[in-house]
Amino acid sequence: MQNAPHRMGGLRMGLGAMPLSLKGRPERPAALRVVRRAVELGVTFIDTADAYALDEADTGHNEVLVAEALRGMGAGFGGRDGSPRVRVATKGGMIRPGGRWERDGRPEALRAACEASLRRLDVERIDLYQFHAPDPEVPFLESVGALSRLLGEGKVAAVGLSNVTVAQARAARELVPVVSVQNRLAPWELGETDIPIVTWCRREGLTFLPYAPLGGSGKVEGVLADPALQAVAAQVGCAPAEVILATLLHLSPTVLPIPGASRVESLESSVRATGVALSAAELADARRACRSLPGAPSLPRRLAGRASRWLRRGGGG
Repeated sequence: MQNAPHRMGGLRMGLGAMPLSLKGRPERPAALRVVRRAVELGVTFIDTADAYALDEADTGHNEVLVAEALRGMGAGFGGRDGSPRVRVATKGGMIRPGGRWERDGRPEALRAACEASLRRLDVERIDLYQFHAPDPEVPFLESVGALSRLLGEGKVAAVGLSNVTVAQARAARELVPVVSVQNRLAPWELGETDIPIVTWCRREGLTFLPYAPLGGSGKVEGVLADPALQAVAAQVGCAPAEVILATLLHLSPTVLPIPGASRVESLESSVRATGVALSAAELADARRACRSLPGAPSLPRRLAGRASRWLRRGGGG
């Protein structure tokens, strides 16, 4: 995979497959339908991870599910009918002992995780392999070095990072040609004029893969019920979730959202967002609504954050 994910063709909307494997996950036939429907709708990027599972004994559940769904797509899968090929990104560096989320960035653990992912996905090379999260017990560049070696050996086609800072991403690129960054981006952040990691990815030409763009587990319902957001959605003529995703797409041409979906209906809504055209006034209204969403930082906190970023840049840009 030579190009960053946002340059691959197809819809500028991916599928975050994580909800298909965590607590409350759908029955397997329903989960398979979600993945297959995504491909039918033109989604060409699917995000998974070995840690998307109930616990350590369930490790790899999501990868196996995605692989099974794609194997069942027939001759149209993989671009054999001229359609864009579906790329699957997976991650290593997190473990699930007892259902907890813990980090393991040891080089030998990342190699073992990658080799297990290759088997579960039933591929000779992983399209995009991402370091799931820096491990405070392991020097960051030692972990990145393991991914660089996997790239050199042809086990992965491209390397990405997840849950990193701009400084970490910049340092990693000294060792390996990183093509993407996958970080959480909450909907209430969309009102900010500068999101450092998004700005940096745009400048460097890296794909930014925002996860939990609708707020994440336990917060989505409150976000979508917000009166200000609902008013914008009514004005535009779409669902509140589609307003958020359309606003997200306006951030940068290198942004490729990966909203999670456990139902076909929510997946279809996410895909519809790629066709939502926001006027300048509607975009301003949407950003204003995002700033007031439940969970959004207060005005003093936003100002303090902007001042901190200004000082880190040297006080003058």
